[in-house]
Amino acid sequence: MDGTSIVAELLTGEGRADPYPLYARAHELGPAAPAGPGTVLAVGYAAADRVLRDPAFAPEDVEGSALRDLAVARHSSVTLLGRSILQRSAADHARVRSLIASSFNARRVAALRPAVGAAVGRLLDDMAELGADGSPVDFMDAFAFRLPVEVICELLGVPARDRRPFRGLAGSLTAALELVQDLDELTAADEAADELSGYFTALVAERLARPRDDLVSDLARTAVDAPGRISGAELLANLVLLLVAGFETTTNLLGNGLALLLHHPQAMDGLRTGALDPALFTDEVLRHDSPVQLTTRIATAHGLRVAGVPAPAGSLVLVLLAAANRDPARYDRPEVFDPGRTDSLPLSFGGGPHFCLGSRLARLEAELAVPALLDRFPRLAPGGVSTRRDRLVLRGYETLPVTVR
Repeated sequence: MDGTSIVAELLTGEGRADPYPLYARAHELGPAAPAGPGTVLAVGYAAADRVLRDPAFAPEDVEGSALRDLAVARHSSVTLLGRSILQRSAADHARVRSLIASSFNARRVAALRPAVGAAVGRLLDDMAELGADGSPVDFMDAFAFRLPVEVICELLGVPARDRRPFRGLAGSLTAALELVQDLDELTAADEAADELSGYFTALVAERLARPRDDLVSDLARTAVDAPGRISGAELLANLVLLLVAGFETTTNLLGNGLALLLHHPQAMDGLRTGALDPALFTDEVLRHDSPVQLTTRIATAHGLRVAGVPAPAGSLVLVLLAAANRDPARYDRPEVFDPGRTDSLPLSFGGGPHFCLGSRLARLEAELAVPALLDRFPRLAPGGVSTRRDRLVLRGYETLPVTVR
């Protein structure tokens, strides 16, 4: 298979369900490979890491360029995410990111530890009640979604009464992050973008009238007092991004991690006894079954190459993060799940200027939640057939039934 056929296969239902055999085929082509006119695959660990860190390879700045294309501009999901730090380049990205970053620094995240632990305890109580009679409990719905949404909403300042619909809205909106072949597939994403924008518009107005000690209040006041630092449109876009990114990837991390544990009882025992470091386990889940499978960059200068493969200005680089995490040139037996690895440095949170702001928080949640789950339910077991979400970029479970009695 060449790069073009590998990309075509990844976009099929079978490829989305299990992309890893295709990543292995991609490695046979080298650390990078052409994938049709104007497209390059970065599959090697070193190649992907370099692209992520090199400012000459930048996210496609939808706000600055593609919005001139009316076919794109009419999709509110694309324009909304395009105004967020996820897809802004250079100065605009740095300007807005600096406002948000302080809320996710090491000190602030460490201070959240008691609140995360308390949330874990409450949700485990709920799971115990749901499964007390031996009936299956959907881990994704009862825990993996609810924990990160509770944590990020507390940080933002979203009232508890408003949180339940966010799972469906985020699931719809993130379709705009996929490699969409037909923009008409974004109807549900556009509706979700409109609803979330409307919600945060109202919440910002409320916080301006009655400020609280939360991120929405802080950013809303900055937008009013110093509009040169963040505009009203950027404020809404980044609040939606923080909400969605704040739990979408962590939900997948928790689900992917538990699914692996159910197939690796020795790892489960190691976490229960303390023989296995939860941080190493989390790193290996991120490496072995990344919640974010790929990202994209645009070559912004002439004469660029990706591991020797020419990437002319304007080329699209598909950075296959999950393939890089299984690079045989970087890892011994990369296809094997081994939570005892001490060299797992997964690229799942990206790298360079766009490294995920919430990575510390996601790790904290996983490192607290998984051992507590196993300690609370010593007979935790599969409770039925699990289902995967039909996605490529964001890989996770739709349902993961377990028994807890």
